[in-house]
Amino acid sequence: MKYNVIIFPGSNCDYDSYYAVKKIMQADVEYVWHKDTELKNPDCVILPGGFSYGDYLRAGGIAKFSPIMQEVVKFANKCGLVIGICNGFQMLTEASLLPGTLLQNKSLLFVCKHQYVKVINNNTSFTSSLKKGDVLDIPIAHNEGNYFIDEIGLQKLKDNKQIVFQYCDKNGNVNENANPNGSLENIAGIINKKGNVLGMMPHPERDSEPALNLADGQEIFKSIENYIIHKLKI
Repeated sequence: MKYNVIIFPGSNCDYDSYYAVKKIMQADVEYVWHKDTELKNPDCVILPGGFSYGDYLRAGGIAKFSPIMQEVVKFANKCGLVIGICNGFQMLTEASLLPGTLLQNKSLLFVCKHQYVKVINNNTSFTSSLKKGDVLDIPIAHNEGNYFIDEIGLQKLKDNKQIVFQYCDKNGNVNENANPNGSLENIAGIINKKGNVLGMMPHPERDSEPALNLADGQEIFKSIENYIIHKLKI
């Protein structure tokens, strides 16, 4: 299978994503510059973390106007897999590929640490190698990770099972003490209604190196690979 990793001015997790899928998962991958006007035949597009355009105006607010984002939107609308990690999640909401928005952390501070997240929906292209209720230890690093959506939108997320990850403690308890940023109902990751676009604040690409005893993030990429392989067999 093949990934495209989109690079924006200010991206800082582009190589981490490249390394995770190329060196660890042994997948084909190519970088795509934000000014490019074509994708490079991907099975999955990664919008990496970082500070695109210095988070000027608001996180992801300018990146959505980059020429390549028009192609990412077209790719997603044709049911291509897209995963937005941290700043990439922010871009997806700005580009209206995912509902809601990411606000500044409740503490008003940048948060960088390991964080437990609970798998709420394992019936997706990004979580099929996991079990519902699994607890993953995946790093976070963000200043605007406070997910918010209005009451009607939240109910739609619940009705459609679009909440994929929630922040939790080591034992899988979802509560205020386990919430690192004030995110509504501890939401750490959501998927679109079609199920082909995932946004998540935790960084699976930073948690995929067995040599460092970090492997929980691999499960996200394993799930993507399994989905693509199954799709190609049909």
